[in-house]
Amino acid sequence: MKILITGGSGFIGSALIRLAISKGHQVINIDALTYSGNLSNLIEVENNKNYYFENIDIRNQLVLDATLLKYNPDSIIHLAAETHVDRSIKNPQSFVETNFVGTFNILEGTRKMLDSNKNSTQFRFLHVSTDEVFGSLPKNKKYKFNENTSYNPRSPYSASKAGSDHLVRSWHHTYSLPIIITNCSNNYGPFHYPEKFIPLVILNAINEKPLPLYGNGENVRDWIYVEDHVRALLMVLEKGKIGESYNIGGNTEISN
Repeated sequence: MKILITGGSGFIGSALIRLAISKGHQVINIDALTYSGNLSNLIEVENNKNYYFENIDIRNQLVLDATLLKYNPDSIIHLAAETHVDRSIKNPQSFVETNFVGTFNILEGTRKMLDSNKNSTQFRFLHVSTDEVFGSLPKNKKYKFNENTSYNPRSPYSASKAGSDHLVRSWHHTYSLPIIITNCSNNYGPFHYPEKFIPLVILNAINEKPLPLYGNGENVRDWIYVEDHVRALLMVLEKGKIGESYNIGGNTEISN
């Protein structure tokens, strides 16, 4: 399968590319290489004959459209996003531009590509989102988010991702775009960007600096190992039902 992956040089995207290449897929990595994208995450596959890289910002509609038509992939996995809550509070505009407008651009580019290739009957568009669109879990209750949980975003980041989810669903219902959505809990593992909670705490501990905890540290998160997440993504891409959403988690809810 020829898979185009947006944001493939980031933490989750690079893990997905390494796995997809190991399974014999062709992969086109589209990435703007902003602060969290790093090509060193992909050193082990950069010379593989099945790997292609395009330094493209998904906010650039013209270049994006041309690239989709150039490669004409069998599937697209859309991961490119601004992801840090604190950054979204300081600079919400970049989150709206990348997460919402960027998703609009990739949806429209995909629609144009499919219109020019009427034989793409097996094509799938997998939109990778977050469980933060559901808001916060209630305290002192045995409750987990599910695919029918109402959206209740609490930050510019989660609001921009919730908006992108709604865009993707609307393109399915309005234009019959063959989409699937996944909403995943917090990831950890190799190549995790150092501003994120687990690597930040580890690095501060090594350097004998204060350990940053939000509030009293009792807020609960579910954690999943990044390589488990990307295995789930490929499974959903291959076996998921068009138009459905799938929650992905590690069933490991612990406080910070």
